[in-house]
Amino acid sequence: MGDNEKIKILILDDEKQFTEELNGFFVGSDYMSFEANTATEGRKVLSDHEIDLLILDVRLPGVNGLDILKEVKVTYPNMEVIIISAHGDMETVIKAMRLGAFDYLRKPFRFIDIQIAIERTQKYLQLHRKLKRMEEKNSLISKSLEGKIDRQFIGVSPQILNVYEQAVTAAEYAEANVLITGESGTGKENIARIIHYTSSRKDNLFCAVNSSAITDSLLESEFFGHKKGSFTGAINDKMGFFEVCNHGTLFLDEIADMPFNLQAKILRATEEKVITRVGDTHSVQTDFRIISATNHDIEKRVEEKKFRLDLLHRLNTLHIHIPALRERPQDIKPLINHFVELYSNRFNKPKIEISKTVFDALIKYEFPGNVRELRNMVERAIILCKGNLLGVDDFPLKHQNSASSDMQGETVNLKNNEIQIIQKALQSVRYNQKAAADILGITRDALIRKMKKYNIRINKTEL
Repeated sequence: MGDNEKIKILILDDEKQFTEELNGFFVGSDYMSFEANTATEGRKVLSDHEIDLLILDVRLPGVNGLDILKEVKVTYPNMEVIIISAHGDMETVIKAMRLGAFDYLRKPFRFIDIQIAIERTQKYLQLHRKLKRMEEKNSLISKSLEGKIDRQFIGVSPQILNVYEQAVTAAEYAEANVLITGESGTGKENIARIIHYTSSRKDNLFCAVNSSAITDSLLESEFFGHKKGSFTGAINDKMGFFEVCNHGTLFLDEIADMPFNLQAKILRATEEKVITRVGDTHSVQTDFRIISATNHDIEKRVEEKKFRLDLLHRLNTLHIHIPALRERPQDIKPLINHFVELYSNRFNKPKIEISKTVFDALIKYEFPGNVRELRNMVERAIILCKGNLLGVDDFPLKHQNSASSDMQGETVNLKNNEIQIIQKALQSVRYNQKAAADILGITRDALIRKMKKYNIRINKTEL
C-alpha cells in the first residue's frame, strides 16, 4: 500500500516514551503516524500533513485537551479524534464525546485496543472497503488466515484436536452463536479467530470486545452507536459494535462479567438482528455472529442472578471448552519446540537446542497461566540464555513447598533474580518499557512499579 493510501495518524501526548512506543507499533502497518509532545508541535503537524485521525491526551502541559479538541473540530471537521486518559475522569471523557470525539481509551491499554478503535472509524471502514474491491478474493483470504490465526494454538493431544474439529464445525454454521469456555491463557480468542477466518464471514470484520471494560455511561453508545445531534456536541454519526460487525463476527470476551443492565439489550439485538442508534428513530438491520468467551463458571453466575439465563441460552448454541494445559501434557513438548523456534528467529539468536531436562521438568509443572504462561516463559528464556542450549535453570518455576528455614535465603535469591531478569529484559529491547513488560508477561505499570521498588534506572548512555 502506498503512503498516499495510508490513514495518517497524529499521536499528541506529553509522554515522549508513550508516543514513541505507539509510533513504533504503527511502523510497517497500514497507517502512517506522526508524534507530538506539545500543542505547538501538534498544530505544526496538522498544518503540514492531511491528518485523518488524532489520538489526543486530554491532559497536556499548559493547555486543556478539550480546547485542542474544540479547535480541531472547527479547523478540521472531518478529522476523527480518539481521546486517551490516564485519570479515569469520566466527566471529562463524556464532555469529549459530546464535543465530537469518536472514541476514548483509558491508560494503560493494549495496542490491540487502539487497533480496534481505529478499525471502527469511518476512515478505516472506507479504506477497508476500497482495498476489498481492489484485491482478489483468494489473496485477501490468505492474508487473513496468515495474519489473524495465532499459531500458538497447536498440539497433538486428542483433547486439543477435538477442540479444533469443533471450531471447524462451528465455522460451517455461520449463523450459530458460539460460547467458548476455559481458563485464562488457554487460547479462547484464538479459537474464535479460527472460527471466523474459516467461515463465510472471513472477508468481514472480526471485532474483539472486553465485556467488563466498558463503563455504564457509554454502554449503549459503544454497542448501538449514536446519531448526530443526539446530545450536545454529537456532530458525527457513530457506528456501534453491532453495526460495525455487519456480516462479520463480534467476539465478546469475559462475557460473564458483562454489566447486568446491558444483558437484556444484548439479548434483544441478538434475537432480532435489528438495532437503533442512540438518539435515532430509524432502525438498522445488521447481520452479525456472536462468539463469546469466559473463564468463569457462567452457570453459577446464572444461579447467583448475575447473568441472564435466556441470554446464556441464546449465546450457547454451540459450546466449545478448551482444557487447561495441565490436562493435556502431550501438548507441552510441541508447544515448547514451536515457541523456541519462533523466538530464536525473532531475536536473531543462533539455532538453540533444548535439553531433555527441560521437557521433564515442564511436563510436571501445572501451568496456572496455561499456554500464555508457557509462551512468556520460553520468550524470557531465549532472551536471557547465554549459549545455544536451554537447560532447566533457564525456566524458573513457581515452587510452593519451600521449607520455612530456607525462606530468608530464598527471598533474597528471588529478589536478586528478579532484578537481573528485569534488567536483561530492558537491555534486550533498548529500554522500551512496553516491550520489556510484554517479554516479562506483566503490564507496563507493573514493570514501572518493580523498577521503582528495586531502584532500577535506565542507563541513557546505552539508548
